[in-house]
Amino acid sequence: MTISGGQKTRPGVGVTRVGARGWDMREFAAAGGTRFYAAVQGPDSAPPVVCVHGAAMSHRYFRPLARVLAPHAQAVAVDLPGFGLTRGPTQALDTRGLSTALADWLHATGRGRAVMVGQSTGCQVLIDMAVHSPDLLGPMVLIAPTVDEHWRSWSQQALRNPLHWPMEKPGLPLVLLRDYLDCGPRRMIASVRDFLHDPVERKAPLVDTTAVVVRGRLDPVTGHEWARRLAGLLPHGQLEEVPLASHTVQWTRPRAVAQIILDLLPEAGERPAEQPAASAAAPQFS
Repeated sequence: MTISGGQKTRPGVGVTRVGARGWDMREFAAAGGTRFYAAVQGPDSAPPVVCVHGAAMSHRYFRPLARVLAPHAQAVAVDLPGFGLTRGPTQALDTRGLSTALADWLHATGRGRAVMVGQSTGCQVLIDMAVHSPDLLGPMVLIAPTVDEHWRSWSQQALRNPLHWPMEKPGLPLVLLRDYLDCGPRRMIASVRDFLHDPVERKAPLVDTTAVVVRGRLDPVTGHEWARRLAGLLPHGQLEEVPLASHTVQWTRPRAVAQIILDLLPEAGERPAEQPAASAAAPQFS
C-alpha cells in the first residue's frame, strides 16, 4: 500500500482511501458513472465481506456488525448511488440500475465473489445481480429480505413498518434520520415504489450460490412465512432466525449475524469473477 499526502491507495484497483472516524478507512472508487463511497473496517489481508444497505439507508447501520467482523474479515459497507455519501443521478435508479452499478463497483475494486451481505431491499439488489452478473456473486447473507409478495401496497407497508421501531436498540433512529436526510424524500419515495414492484420471488431461483436468509424472530416486516418461502426458492437457500431481534438484525444482534457470515468465508472466491454478459441478453422482469 502506498501513502501520499495522507491518502492511502489500494494498489492495482484505483481505490483511494483516507482515514475515517469510527472506521479504519473511507474508500472512494470511480464506478457506475459516479464516485462510490465505502466504509472499511479490517485489514486488507483479511477476506472481504461486502455489505449492501436497504432503501434510504447507508453504510452507517452496518457499523456494529463491522466491528465484530473486523478481527476475522474486512467489512466493506458500500453506499449505492444516491444514498449515503455516494452521489446518484437526479432521477433515482431502479433495482436494475442499482445492481448494475454495484456490479461495476465490484469489478473496479476487485471484490467479485466476496461474501455479499444485503439488508432489507439491499437483498433485492443482490438477488437482481444474479440475473445479469452471476459470476460476481459470492455466498450471500440476506438479512430481513423484502418485499413479501403478499404485502406490496403502500398501505400494507405503512401498517407493518412502524411496528418494528419499538423493538430496535436506542441510537438507531438517529442513524436512520441522517440517512433519510442524505437521500431526500423524492429519492426515497421513488426507490421504495420500485422495490415494492420488484418480483424478487421470480429472480431468486437464479441465485446459484449459497444463500442464508436471516430473520429476526420479532420482525413484523419480514414475516416467517415469507422468509421461509424465499429461502425455499433459492436453489442453495436456508433460513436462520435470530431470537430477540427485529428488522435490523445486524444492528441488534451483530454477533449472531457475524457468526453466520464467518461460516461462509471458506466458500468465498471459489471461482474468478468474469465480465458479465451484455445487459440486453439478460432476462427481463416486469
